[in-house]
Amino acid sequence: MAEHEDKSIRLDKWLKIARIYKTRSQAAEACSQGKVQVNDRVAKPSRVIKIGDKISVKNKWRMRRFDVLDIVNKSIKADLAKLLYHEHEPTQEEKEAEDIRSLFYKSTRMSHPKFKGRPTKKERRELEKFRNKNRH
Repeated sequence: MAEHEDKSIRLDKWLKIARIYKTRSQAAEACSQGKVQVNDRVAKPSRVIKIGDKISVKNKWRMRRFDVLDIVNKSIKADLAKLLYHEHEPTQEEKEAEDIRSLFYKSTRMSHPKFKGRPTKKERRELEKFRNKNRH
């Protein structure tokens, strides 16, 4: 049991190894932005975590909560990475709030144009036709 207490690792490393974030820099960025909490407190990327800590990660419209079950110091396979934590199921209210937030985010994305930058030749012709119709 004493060996479990000695295990500790930086938060950003654990988030990457547990495959919560794809890269360590993404994990560190999320921590710096205040999207990651350890034991209900906002945590910096350098925060040392231990087995038994509770981690909350906020994505776009989801809040995920984990209990740290194990710590390893190197990357492992994805199926083994899932054994490092226990993810809590969201409550009914959280599921409903997630659905509302996801609809909101999807609707805001649809209102923005898909492509940015210079118009294509076809789009430019259509713009000129539109402008010419409105002048007369």
